[in-house]
Amino acid sequence: MAGRRARTGRGWDASPPRSGDANTPPPPRRGRRSRPAGADDAGPDAAGGGGSPTPPRDEAELAREICLRQLAVRPRTRAELAGALAKRGISDEVSAQVLDRYDEVGIIDDAAFARAWISSRHNGRGLARRALANELRQRGVDGEVASEALGELSEETEAETARALVERKLRTARGEPDAVFRRLVGMLARKGYPPGVAIRAVKDALAAQSAEAAEFAEQIDADALADAEGELDRDSRPAG
Repeated sequence: MAGRRARTGRGWDASPPRSGDANTPPPPRRGRRSRPAGADDAGPDAAGGGGSPTPPRDEAELAREICLRQLAVRPRTRAELAGALAKRGISDEVSAQVLDRYDEVGIIDDAAFARAWISSRHNGRGLARRALANELRQRGVDGEVASEALGELSEETEAETARALVERKLRTARGEPDAVFRRLVGMLARKGYPPGVAIRAVKDALAAQSAEAAEFAEQIDADALADAEGELDRDSRPAG
């Protein structure tokens, strides 16, 4: 009706406040409720939630996790895993319990490790039994276990590998036959080949290479071979 004053209440039909009206309070802001500083980063305990603190991790569980991480990189011996656990502060008692269990279920198998290591290093790097035995010893493999695994690498296979190594090197070898001869026997010595095997492999390969090399190989006398064997024996001894 014309004479009726406009309602200014706050009922359902109240008109919205006009922008800029100084007497009209701003509408309440909708959004996240304010939180105390640091509440985003605090856990239930800091927020007064009453939760119990996180219990310390079980030592055996931590030991198993360390072992599995080590084994994910490559196979390990028991001695290598024991060393890794000791560095992380795992007690000897817990370490022994975890490693004993891994032995039982076959996760750790030093004999299988030794066989795989020998196959890989002999076929990939041409290492002979002497060098392989030294590497297994450094990784904590028991001497009897290592000897049994090395017994599967025959002398014939070792000699064939030595000859193949020499023939591959001869394709790019430069210099006088005498210098080439000494470089090649030294190479085999560093890979752990016995002096007699190394010298025979180089002499045979030189004899098959060229007439000049064959003539030199025929001239290698017993005294020269004995001197070379002495040098090889010294070169091939493991350090320490």
